[in-house]
Amino acid sequence: MSARALRRLGDRAVRLASELTGEDIDARIATIQTVRSETGHDPFGFDPDTSRYMLAVTTILHRRYFRTEVTGIEALPPGRVMLVANHSGQLPLDGMMIATATMLDADPPRFARTTVEKWTAELPFVSYIFPRTGQIVGSPENARRLLQQEQALVAFPEGVHGIVKTFDQRYQLMEFGLGFMRLALETDTPIVPVAVIGAEEQYPSIANVRPLAKLLGVPAFPIVPQLLFGMLAPLPTKYHLRFGEPMRFSGHPDDDDAEIGKHVWVVKTAIEAMLQEGLDARESVFF
Repeated sequence: MSARALRRLGDRAVRLASELTGEDIDARIATIQTVRSETGHDPFGFDPDTSRYMLAVTTILHRRYFRTEVTGIEALPPGRVMLVANHSGQLPLDGMMIATATMLDADPPRFARTTVEKWTAELPFVSYIFPRTGQIVGSPENARRLLQQEQALVAFPEGVHGIVKTFDQRYQLMEFGLGFMRLALETDTPIVPVAVIGAEEQYPSIANVRPLAKLLGVPAFPIVPQLLFGMLAPLPTKYHLRFGEPMRFSGHPDDDDAEIGKHVWVVKTAIEAMLQEGLDARESVFF
């Protein structure tokens, strides 16, 4: 398929998403502030045209498929901010929904970058589409540069251990890394805790076949019911995104792990509390 045909297909997708959801996707994309080179990309590879098409897809997922309910996003502060969330769901749809919420539900819209694992840069197609839609490899250097540019950054301190949990471990937070807190202290960045409810059930994993994962060079190979029946789509669970109040921490980024860990515990506890509140209030996984 030619580039022109792909653009026409993308334009149709944008129009369809706008009609189905009532969102002006082009107007939202136009609010993104970033430094671009002569090629139209920013230093991290972000491309507004590709993001326009991706936002059309995620808008339908956000509004129609997952029917995401968003609370607390009005507290999102201007300027640089780190959105720290629980991670789950086998595929990073939770990060997509957080980023989509900041574009559609925040006033004014915020373009939030999500950090991804380094191994994703070696995957066909993914290694191309992630940078074009604003996602970055989660190195301290990349994250520091974005925050210094007053941008919003989504971080998942559980890392890959959170996303590959089996169903019996749902909504149990794995150990948080300390890197996000050191970065927040270094750049004087406020942290907004985010609780994601609904992703745990979209691909309920019954087992993780580690030998096969090692053979394929991926962190995990989960066995989910959809794969057993030849399906790839996530279950249409109802997402609930809860944004907490901004948190500011003081200290030195080079403090020892025990000291940094005290701050991390505060963030983790806040997310756990919001998760529990959301689960207690939830009447159904799907409604």
